[in-house]
Amino acid sequence: MSVEHVELPIDGMTCASCANRIERKLNKLDGVAATVNYATERATVDYDPQAVAPEDLIETVRTAGYDARLPDTQAADDTDHGSPLRDRLLISAALTLPVLLLSMIPPLQFDFWQWAALALASPVVVWGAWPFHHAAWLNARHATATMDTLVSMGVLAAWLWSLYALFLGDAGMTGMTMTFSWLPEEAGATDEIYLEVASAVTVFILAGRYFEERAKRRAGAALQALLELGAKDVAILDADGTERRVPVEQLQPGDRFVVRPGEKVATDGVVVEGRSAVDQSLLTGESAPVEKAPGDEVAGATVNAGGRLVVQATKVGADTALAQIARLVTDAQSGKAPVQRLADRVSGVFVPIVIAIAVATLGFWLGAGEDTTFALTAAVAVLIIACPCALGLATPTALLVGTGRGAQLGLLIKGPEILESTRKVDTIVLDKTGTVTTGRMAVVATVAAPGHDEETLLRVAGAVEAASEHPVGRAITTAARERVGTLPAVAAFANREGLGVEGEVDGRHVRIGRPAFAGTAPGLDGARTDAEAAGQTAVVVAADDEVLGVIAVADTVKPTSAAAIARLRSLGLRPILLTGDNTATAQAVAAEVGIDEVIAEVLPADKAGVVARLQAEGRVVAMVGDGVNDAPALAQADLGLAIGTGTDVAIEASDLTLVSGDLHAAADAIRLSRATLRTIRQNLVWAFGYNVAALPLAAAGLLNPLVAGAAMGLSSVSVVANALRLRRFRSEVR
Repeated sequence: MSVEHVELPIDGMTCASCANRIERKLNKLDGVAATVNYATERATVDYDPQAVAPEDLIETVRTAGYDARLPDTQAADDTDHGSPLRDRLLISAALTLPVLLLSMIPPLQFDFWQWAALALASPVVVWGAWPFHHAAWLNARHATATMDTLVSMGVLAAWLWSLYALFLGDAGMTGMTMTFSWLPEEAGATDEIYLEVASAVTVFILAGRYFEERAKRRAGAALQALLELGAKDVAILDADGTERRVPVEQLQPGDRFVVRPGEKVATDGVVVEGRSAVDQSLLTGESAPVEKAPGDEVAGATVNAGGRLVVQATKVGADTALAQIARLVTDAQSGKAPVQRLADRVSGVFVPIVIAIAVATLGFWLGAGEDTTFALTAAVAVLIIACPCALGLATPTALLVGTGRGAQLGLLIKGPEILESTRKVDTIVLDKTGTVTTGRMAVVATVAAPGHDEETLLRVAGAVEAASEHPVGRAITTAARERVGTLPAVAAFANREGLGVEGEVDGRHVRIGRPAFAGTAPGLDGARTDAEAAGQTAVVVAADDEVLGVIAVADTVKPTSAAAIARLRSLGLRPILLTGDNTATAQAVAAEVGIDEVIAEVLPADKAGVVARLQAEGRVVAMVGDGVNDAPALAQADLGLAIGTGTDVAIEASDLTLVSGDLHAAADAIRLSRATLRTIRQNLVWAFGYNVAALPLAAAGLLNPLVAGAAMGLSSVSVVANALRLRRFRSEVR
């Protein structure tokens, strides 16, 4: 069975119960697996195209009383959702303020003031609360109830009771006065009206929803900023050398384009001309620009901070690194953490239970002999105080902010279920090459023979090795150019398999390689032995059968590795170095970075087995790697972290991607994941605790509906505000 994937923007959801209802409707379709996220206002749907079409999905959402559209249609995306809600809030607040003042301050109550209050409050109840009434009516037509049902019932109950008291009771008589009471039992008798409750509750809930919408937009701002990073146009370089500026959408793989200082790189590619420093901070979180030269890869949306570059495009559109990062973040934000499942189940039955509690409260107090005013007030307070919205927002808003902030720092969390793993991890296995070390050979020591100097040693060795493709040779040539500048030409170059290389430099015959090939010299044996004991590759350099010295080459440790591993230890993790290299090399690297436990000489196919063995010992294992041979171990680990500079296979097999390639990012990723999970738990505790405490108080007649309305609005806002604190997350080293 083939499976298609689609993200459907959904309009009209007002609470978590709405999301649960749409999710249930979609999942009833054959071949459909859907999750609906209230915070992102999207349905993530996997479906069998043989059984259902995208139009069927949209129609299912519409029959549930909401609206959906395909992601390439921008019906509501280009509008400001907050403007109509803000206007409704401001007008309702302006009408409600005098109603509140008249109801709460007896000296302001003139003859028949209550009729003026009715004239001011009625537009608020009917027009201001219309979104709640409309949604409640649509829900009733489908035999369901949501948060809007509770709000509509509460507001209308208070308003209709006031109409009854004014037209059929004594509340409309002249001389009627009223004082505001925090507790229902302090209220008056049958002449009590609740116009201030009906209008103020509407304003409070409108305000809560408005600030909730604003906060949700701020929560998703990081991803939106990421999506807008790309260049809008590009200067393509034609075959004759002329430049023409075109929209970036016209760029094709293989095209060459120019990137001037200060410009954004239009798309992923390889530098073919020029040298410059490129600021990658927006994509990887690295603070310092990275030097780029011909042959180096550059990513779209990074900024050229130095000279002119000519780049050949390799990936465009959805294949670029920026697009892939955005897709990973979107997928993570669309998912649901295990801790959210309980909240979903509660939200699904929450509203009917609250309505039942409100009816029971009304019946209980009437049966207990209390007057109708008190019983009605308690029932209305129950309807208004309940808030499934906080439950529905607890997890997705924290995920929105946490994953968005992570993307800004170059930390990509693949899904919400990953968060639980970061809390439990106690062991972190680190691949050596490319993770703890740079993965590139470099000269670490030069020892000149007596009577010779290091510059001459590097000059002749670098000249010969310039013709070699061997990693050791490239390392020597790079070091020579950095140290002595331009190198002389080499003639008669030859590679002696298993021994070394040789060639003519300045008329001298130069040999580089093993002692059996290049020779030995008194006083150099110790330097060569020490280098080999430290896991380094030592080569002898000789010219005209005279040994000039020894050059030691090794895969160098990343400058940040030791500090990063210390940070991992501070997070309660036990580091283990895992490598296929020999034990001496592994032990030397481990000692340099502060790792006590080393597992060396492991074949690539056996790395996953090592992780499984550690898990069998009862450890919860995280694995950090970058190569194809690390992919099975990354998949086997409880938490897989891929270095973003590594292979696509390793990244695909991992749970977290560290875009920058800096091991410090591993500590940051675990800290961010744990902080996000902690925020989710705080939100859920608050959301559950709020409802568990507030509903009994309201049912017991200890809450004025006005206070209940304000508390309900604040509950959702507080959950989102707590999640927004994750925007302040910072790396400890940047």
